Amino acid sequence: MRAVTWQGPKQMRVEEVPDPVLKEATDAIIRVTTTGLCGSDLHLYEPLSPFMTPGDVVGHEPMGIVEEVGASVDNLAVGDRVVIPFNVSCGSCWMCEHGLQSQCETTQNKEHGTGASLLGYSKLYGQVPGGQAEYLRVPFANYGAIKVPQGPPDDRFVFLSDVLPTAWQAVVYAGVGPGDTLLVLGAGPIGDMSARIALHRGVEVIVADRVPERLSRVASRGASVINVDEAGKEFADEVRARTGGRGTDAVIDAVGMEAHGSPMVEAVHKVVGKLPDAISQPLMKKAGTDRLAALSSAFEAVRRGGTVSISGVYGGAVDPLPMMQLFDKQLQLRMGQANVRRWSDDILALLQQDEDVLGVESFATHHLPLDDAPSAYADFRDKKDGMVKVVFNP
Repeated sequence: MRAVTWQGPKQMRVEEVPDPVLKEATDAIIRVTTTGLCGSDLHLYEPLSPFMTPGDVVGHEPMGIVEEVGASVDNLAVGDRVVIPFNVSCGSCWMCEHGLQSQCETTQNKEHGTGASLLGYSKLYGQVPGGQAEYLRVPFANYGAIKVPQGPPDDRFVFLSDVLPTAWQAVVYAGVGPGDTLLVLGAGPIGDMSARIALHRGVEVIVADRVPERLSRVASRGASVINVDEAGKEFADEVRARTGGRGTDAVIDAVGMEAHGSPMVEAVHKVVGKLPDAISQPLMKKAGTDRLAALSSAFEAVRRGGTVSISGVYGGAVDPLPMMQLFDKQLQLRMGQANVRRWSDDILALLQQDEDVLGVESFATHHLPLDDAPSAYADFRDKKDGMVKVVFNP
C-alpha cells in the first residue's frame, strides 16, 4: 500500500509499505477513505524527531471501511463504515472504565513514562503505524472503532477521530456555559472547533490569533476576534476591556508547543535533532523547552478564580511556570490528550442531526490526494494558502 512516512526532520515521503495484517483477535483492517493532517503531526515534523525512525507511517485521524476483522471482534462486519480514534485504548482497564482512555493501562508506554499509545505518533507513544495510508490495522477495534451511518460525506464524521473530541474536552474542561466568557488562543483546527462548540452552548467567545484569514473564519461563526500582532503587549488589557475589566471566565490554549517563531526553541530542536538518539532522547525528555507565549497570555487574560484549559500539546520537561501568579490568581488548570471514547457518543448524536450545527462538512479547507502530503506538511506549518484543516483522500 501507499503511505505517508517520516524520513527525517522536515522530510515526509509517500512510499510503498507492506499491507497491514491482523495480529490480534481484537484487530480489524480498514480501507482508509479519509484521513486528516493534524497540528500535532507537525511536532513529528521536527521537535520530536529523536523519537522517530525513518519509514514510520504517520497520521492519527482516519476513517474508512472495514475490510477484515479478528476472531474476537463481534460488533463490526466487513463493509461497516467506521471512524478510528487517535487513542489506542483497550476499553476494559481501570483508566478506560473511568473515561481516561488517553491513559489506558493496557497500552501505556511505561518505558518512556507516557500514556496510552497513539496512532502514528513516535516511540514515545508506542510507534503504532498510522492512518495516513491506504489501509490501517486497528488495535482493539471491538472497543475503539466508532461505527457511523452510511450516507453523509466523510467530512460529517472524520473529525470524530481527534478534532471534535479534543475541542469538546477543551470546552468541558474550561467549565463554561451559557452567558460565560471564553478566550480561545489559536484559531487553528482545535481552536476553531472549540469556538464553534462553545458558541453552540451559548458561551460568549473571543478568539485570538495572528493569521487574518483564520480570524475571519471564526468571526463568521459568531466569535469576536483579536489580532495578537495588533494588540501586542496590550493583549491582556484588550481582553479585560471586553469583559468589564475582569478577564474571561476561562481560556483555552489551543496553541501548544509551536517552536516556529521562537529562535531559541528552534535552535534547541535543531541541535538536539543532530545528536545520536541515545543522547537526544533523554535530553528532550529531561531538558526539553517549549515556547510559552500562548500559555503566559492565558494566565494573564483569565479572570481571578478562572480556569485555563490546555488542549495544545506541550513537550517540554523544564518549562518555567509563574507559580506566584497561578497561586495569587487562584487559577484552575485542566489539560491532557483527549479521551476520545469518553465523548464520542455525545458528539455522534449531534452529528447525526439533520442540521450540520458545527459546520463540519465545510470545516476542511483543503482536500488533497495522499501524494500531496509532503508539500501539505510544509504549507500547513507555514500557514500558507489559507490552510487551516487538511484531509487526504487515499
